Order: sequence, then C-alpha cells, then structure tokens
Amino acid sequence: MPSAPLPRAVFALDPVHLPMLFPPALMARLQASARIDPDVVVRDFADPRSAAALAGADTLITGWGCPPLGPEVLKAAPRLRAVLHAAGSVRALVSDALWSHGVAVSSAVAANAVPVAEYTLAMILLAGKDAFAQRERYRDTHAYPTAVQTAGIGNVGRRVGIIGASRVGRHLLKLLRSHDLEVLLYDPYVDPAEAAGLGAALMPLEELLRRSDIVSLHAPDTPETHHMLDRTRLALIRDGGVLINTSRGALVDHGALTAELVAGRLQAILDVTDPEPPPAGSPLYRLPNVFLTPHIAGSLGNELERLGAVVVDEVARLAAGQPLVHPVRRADLTRLA
Repeated sequence: MPSAPLPRAVFALDPVHLPMLFPPALMARLQASARIDPDVVVRDFADPRSAAALAGADTLITGWGCPPLGPEVLKAAPRLRAVLHAAGSVRALVSDALWSHGVAVSSAVAANAVPVAEYTLAMILLAGKDAFAQRERYRDTHAYPTAVQTAGIGNVGRRVGIIGASRVGRHLLKLLRSHDLEVLLYDPYVDPAEAAGLGAALMPLEELLRRSDIVSLHAPDTPETHHMLDRTRLALIRDGGVLINTSRGALVDHGALTAELVAGRLQAILDVTDPEPPPAGSPLYRLPNVFLTPHIAGSLGNELERLGAVVVDEVARLAAGQPLVHPVRRADLTRLA
C-alpha cells in the first residue's frame, strides 16, 4: 500500500528567527516529515509572491512575527488544516475564522515555559540571598557586610508565593521542590489536594501576599487578572518583600507599584512591565531596589531550538496520522497567557 503524502507546510514568521528555531539538523528532520521550502517565509498573506506556496499548504509553521490568522489566511490557504506555533501564546494569533474552519492548533508554549521557570528560580534564589541590594552596597562601600547586616538573608525556610499554576508556574513549582523553601500558591482553578501534589500550600491571594517574602506572578493576562495586584493588594506585601514578574506587565498596577518602589518599601524583579518598555523617564530604570530586564526570561538564542523541536515532532505526528501532543483548544484561550 502506498504511504500517505507528506504534509505541505509553509513558514509564516519573522525570518530572522528561522535559523535559530530550525538549525540544519532540525531543518533536515522537518524536511523528512513535510514538503517545505525554507526559502519561502510568509510575512503577508496577501503577498502575491507567497500565493502559490499558500495555495497548496495544509500546514502553517508560525512564530514571532506571523500576522494574525484571520479570514485572509483561509482565503490564501484553503486547504489549511493545522497551525503549529513555534513560540508561546497563540491568543493574539488565532481567530474565530480559524476555529470555525476546524483548523487544529498546536503551540510550543510548554517548551517556552522552561526558560521562564529557570529564570524565575534563579531570581528567587538571588533575591533570597539579597544579591541585588548587596551588589549595590558593595559598589558604594567596597566592604563586606557584617553579620548583623546579613542576619535576615538566606533561602532556608523563606516563603515564596506563586500566583498562578500555569505551565510556567507548574514547572517552577517542580524546580522549587529541591530547595528548602516554604511554597504558597494562589490559583482559583486548583484545589488543595492538587496544590499539595505540586508541593505548595493553597490559599487566598490576600493571605499569600501577607505571608510571602517573595511573590512571583505566573497568571495569564485576562480581564479578570488585569491589575490583580493593585494598590490595596501591593500594600499587603510585607516591608522589604520582593515582587517578581515574568508573566505580563498588565497584571500589576504600575503606578501603584512604582510608588511603593520609589518609597523603598518593596523590591521588584521585573522582566515585563506595563507599558513595555517603560517610558524613558521611568524611575524603574534607576532605582537600586529594582532589577529590570528587557523581556528575556522566555526563549532566547539557543533556547529557540527547543521550540523548533516541538514543532518538528508535531509535523512528524501529522505525517503519521497521529494526534498532536500540544494542542490548543478554543476554550483554553480564556485561561492562557
């Protein structure tokens, strides 16, 4: 019996990412499972130069820089049956037209969660050692701290509050289990037994904020979570507490947070902000109690290959007539970042 024809796939992303997502060995694996031309990378579904490739495509391999997948993509690619996203969230990418057409969607969001969780773990441990304040003090004094100055420093028994048992949150919880930390969790979709299985004590958000030394955000940006840490809730965090945000800037009222940081009451480790980046005159750039990074927690550099590998595996499953391992369903979007 003749084998089924390989899927016809087309890249739709910013081509600058292509060699990092699919280095030569991975590209060879991809081309063994799909008919795809690495020199055809779509940035505009109405571009006549892409028409022939899209007309025959049943699979789109998307990534950062892909235009939204509205009705125009179905007009250009009427045979489309799968979108495989070599990045994280697809909320801004997919549309009702895509779902209505029955197109299967897959995302490498689980792979992208790995470096975010690793980055967050590193920040938690550094914050517990007071590394950022110690660095500033050492620059100014050129002297080692005294035993009195380090009396409250350390990661034994420190309370870490995780907001959101998302993919990142769950991977972080797994990483935290090997450390001598007390882990608290807030997530309205998790029950106490599941939280215990994740190695955390489940509690209401306000109680978590009051009890935690370090608070780390891992919830999606939805209408329900917009400014979930407002002035009132930020005030619940103890004096000297640390807020880590590697999720979405809009989860925090940045006016209220900036006031707390300028006053010196809190510390913050911010990989995301609202707006992003902060305005040129923002105090966040210069405050010694703020560690600000330009959205680097997610996959960068050689970590992109991990995302590409997820997509290559999904293509191989399509070619073999097997179900996708990382599907995204329409109902999932209300709870995804």
